[in-house]
Amino acid sequence: MKELKASMAGTVLNVLAAEGQAITPGQAVLTIESMKMEIPVEAEIGGTVEKIHVEIGGFVNEGDLLITVGE
Repeated sequence: MKELKASMAGTVLNVLAAEGQAITPGQAVLTIESMKMEIPVEAEIGGTVEKIHVEIGGFVNEGDLLITVGE
């Protein structure tokens, strides 16, 4: 099990992946708004999304857990 964490603080604008969905490295899985810019969050690893820990409109801090990815 791997964890995808926020690289910066911001508000979650979109969740582009769903639990149970297969993702590939480099695939955009979330969009975060930070300093009035929309920043895509890309998966660093491939696998299956096990759990999404954020919701649209929620605020995240740098280092917060966003998504848990399984093999």
